[in-house]
Amino acid sequence: MSCTVSVPSRLQSHVDGQTTLEVEAGTVRAVIRAIEARYPGFEERLGDKFAVAIDGEMVADPLFEPVPDGSEVHFLPALAGG
Repeated sequence: MSCTVSVPSRLQSHVDGQTTLEVEAGTVRAVIRAIEARYPGFEERLGDKFAVAIDGEMVADPLFEPVPDGSEVHFLPALAGG
């Protein structure tokens, strides 16, 4: 399964300045691991405080969320509430 990942501007310098990446992955966790395999340190820089949208829909528990073939995945900084 292939998807397009939109790389947040704060992480683009860690993926050779790319704004999007094509990866083969079936879950959000697999997307992160695929990017990490190409760009070591990506997962650490992403951190654990992020939100994920798949095809424009926010997902509640992103790591285990399936990523349908041809989807667009967006990593977004998590917003602190109060």
